[in-house]
Amino acid sequence: MTQATGTARAAVRIDGAAPLSPAVVRELSELCDLVEGPGGPGLVVLAAGGAPGPSRDGLTTSLVTKWERTLRRLERLPAVTVAVAAGNVGGPALDALLVADVRIAEPDARLVAGTAGAATWPGMALFRMAHQSGAAAVRRTVLFGAPVGAAEAVAAGLVDEMTADPDAAVAEAAARFGGFAGPELAIRRQLMFDAVTTGFEDALGAHLAACDRALRLEREAAS
Repeated sequence: MTQATGTARAAVRIDGAAPLSPAVVRELSELCDLVEGPGGPGLVVLAAGGAPGPSRDGLTTSLVTKWERTLRRLERLPAVTVAVAAGNVGGPALDALLVADVRIAEPDARLVAGTAGAATWPGMALFRMAHQSGAAAVRRTVLFGAPVGAAEAVAAGLVDEMTADPDAAVAEAAARFGGFAGPELAIRRQLMFDAVTTGFEDALGAHLAACDRALRLEREAAS
């Protein structure tokens, strides 16, 4: 995994073929530190590719837990996250893709669920795929590890678009959504997450608080 930063953008490559390790967790955590810090970039571009082999030597439940906590940070950043999927995408690369705000797939992209002996790897990627597109759409992937091609991923809502020119798609996403970065984006994203599992009455207070905050910010900007 490598990082490059600019005045308004952070870019990171997540290699799904590389085994999950403390170093991988640390690098993604450092990226989150950068974005969450003062003057952090408002756009994060994730290049996601590669899928792991069957061996999981050195992998522990503790390491998986740390990885999931770091992914949760990535999922809640005050920045727009754009992921580009290419080739087979599994393991850490698939995890990162599934938490991005905007997802772009090259035509050869395939979302690949890892295996664990005689079954698929029971990580949170299975949860995210089923949660985001419905169990019926990903049943064969979750149960039997059937890859999800780029066009199929778009149809299932796991990916936003398929393109042979990902650089142009990233530039378009940056132009369209880059202005939404900041704490307000993080608040709207959390409201969206909560809407799936929270009833109307329980959600009302959080939405009213967000509305009040938005009105105060508008008044402050106008004064």
